[in-house]
Amino acid sequence: MGKITGFKEFHRAKQPYRPVAERVRDWKQVMAPLAPVVLKEQGARCMDCGIPFCHQGCPLGNLIPDWNDLVYRNLWPEAIARLHATNNFPDFTGTLCPAPCEGACVLGINDDPVTIKAIELAINDRAWDEGWIKPKPPTVLTHKKVAVVGSGPAGLAAAQQLRRAGHEVTVYERDDRIGGLMRYGIPEFKMEKRVLDRRLQQMADEGVVFRPNSHVGVNVPVGDLRKQFDALVLAGGACAPRDLPVPGRELKGVYLAMQYLAQSNRRCQGDTIDPAAVIDARDQHVIVIGGGDTGADCLGTAHRQGAASVQSLEIMPRPPEARASDNPWPQWPVIYRVASAHEEGGERHYAVSTKRFIGDDCGRVKEIELVRVELQRSNGRMVFNEIPGSVFTLPANLVLLAMGFTGAERAGLLEQLGVKFTDRGNVWQENWMTSVPGVFAAGDMQHGQSLIVWAIAEGRSAARAVDRYLMGASDLPAPL
Repeated sequence: MGKITGFKEFHRAKQPYRPVAERVRDWKQVMAPLAPVVLKEQGARCMDCGIPFCHQGCPLGNLIPDWNDLVYRNLWPEAIARLHATNNFPDFTGTLCPAPCEGACVLGINDDPVTIKAIELAINDRAWDEGWIKPKPPTVLTHKKVAVVGSGPAGLAAAQQLRRAGHEVTVYERDDRIGGLMRYGIPEFKMEKRVLDRRLQQMADEGVVFRPNSHVGVNVPVGDLRKQFDALVLAGGACAPRDLPVPGRELKGVYLAMQYLAQSNRRCQGDTIDPAAVIDARDQHVIVIGGGDTGADCLGTAHRQGAASVQSLEIMPRPPEARASDNPWPQWPVIYRVASAHEEGGERHYAVSTKRFIGDDCGRVKEIELVRVELQRSNGRMVFNEIPGSVFTLPANLVLLAMGFTGAERAGLLEQLGVKFTDRGNVWQENWMTSVPGVFAAGDMQHGQSLIVWAIAEGRSAARAVDRYLMGASDLPAPL
């Protein structure tokens, strides 16, 4: 694959980004494209490793060495065909996926891994620019009807696969626009919504029907869907947020991350927000609690809104700069990472726990009280113990809780269907079918909070299971 000696001749090229001073003044994509000659060299680094562990790292089973080689040989139309063979939406994964494939790259044993994610995105973007990506409506119709509830990556992947298999597919979304968290949870600077919209147009041209403002179990009766459709796919995500029940949580200025990010995305899309309900970081001292991707999204958003200061808090200790001895290849490397939002400014605090929020006389948060903690093992479990005398405070006018999600929302759809749940609170499924015959589940709703690449893979696999349920057999691929 690639050039036999390419990994010896060329070093890994880092994904380029627009200058910080420029990008924090707008909401456009922060990543910049790699030059064609650099992409050719990066494709050449893909070594003939014998066993491509990048396949193991990618839940979609992307044929990564194949399209690396095709880019090296300047066969771009063939590269997008190979990419689409396993991934409906490389534009989503090329921008949003943390690239577990790179963590599993064989070259990463003693060198920097291949720049897989950047090559994937370059293939996708060139294919759109050249007009190679077109709708693929079915040639034979089955006259079977499938409802997909939820329009995130799992729901969209399932819908596109099922439509291409010839079924009539309708996607129901409770929000006013299609896209789920990709629409309202991912900031514009991380993925411009035109990227999502062009894929939705492709799906509409293939015959997928979209129903926004349709909250199944609330304003769309579950019973109606059961009567109208031959199968249902539940892809509503794991949207129940993890809160922080400490003293002062009720103070004004303390919000869940998704309240903040969703409103920011609506403002970017031109929606009018009630002035009394605006959450704005301008001239505020912002505290982001949670050190994951959602926390970084809040950080970058606050920068663009003109925050006076932004500080990120994480209860876990700071990760090491390189793999620890108990984190060997090809496991995902648990190391210190700097996202584009971190490059833009702000301070990061590790091994701290929130004790309380302190308010002013008007009932608005003004400070946050923290304590430093140590991670220790007790009775076989890891616990956080407070360090005596380590309490301190930070100024805080706006606090954003970005600590992830606890599972699927049960009220409405799931309770009315009567589906079974796992011990972790996710929707139970076997071979993608829930405990209710004809009702299937995919993505975070049955998996728990996870990566976009897992969501797409599970949507594709669930689509195959639905197709087999309806037709007795299926030619759709199943990555999982």
